[in-house]
Amino acid sequence: MKLVVVSAGLSVPSSTRLLGDRLAAAVGRAAEVDVQVVELRELAVEIAQNFTNGFPGRALAAAQEAVAGADGLVVVTPVFSASYSGLFKSFFDVLDPEALAGKPVLIAATGGSARHSLVLEHALRPLFAYLKAVVVPTGVYAASEDWGAEGLDGRIERAAGELASLMAGLSVGRAPRAATVDSFSAVVPFEEQLAALRPTG
Repeated sequence: MKLVVVSAGLSVPSSTRLLGDRLAAAVGRAAEVDVQVVELRELAVEIAQNFTNGFPGRALAAAQEAVAGADGLVVVTPVFSASYSGLFKSFFDVLDPEALAGKPVLIAATGGSARHSLVLEHALRPLFAYLKAVVVPTGVYAASEDWGAEGLDGRIERAAGELASLMAGLSVGRAPRAATVDSFSAVVPFEEQLAALRPTG
């Protein structure tokens, strides 16, 4: 299965990228996945140009195809002004509107204060629900004080396990498709998604 991590971190090194990498590693412990990372910082100019001319550059088009062709996504943004960053939102604004339909998504964010943790519920979850993605129940927020503290590892493992289960269930119920932006062919009904996750026997 193909897992794509979309990271909107701006600095190098980036705590946002670090959280994305830790989530991807945890998904890899729960399921066999091939991981690809999309660094939005490197696509900022092409994203802006896409807004003005309507055409993605080569690197942006490759990122769009990777996201559309993934079996699951980990999306991570830094918190800016109590919400996701403008760069993060802009990438999903230039994505095909149906690219995430029925796709499992794990939402995550980083910030300087624990007070911003609700960004997962009031900003990210509604965005991906609007894009028709299947958002896993557990989101992961990491404030500055969470790194190395008790609790973050548990949230990472729980969320990653939920994503791996959804990816495995949906890959069984979904017909193979090419990894292109406009090639999404079918949305698995929610009842079938739930059935795929129920233990048998």
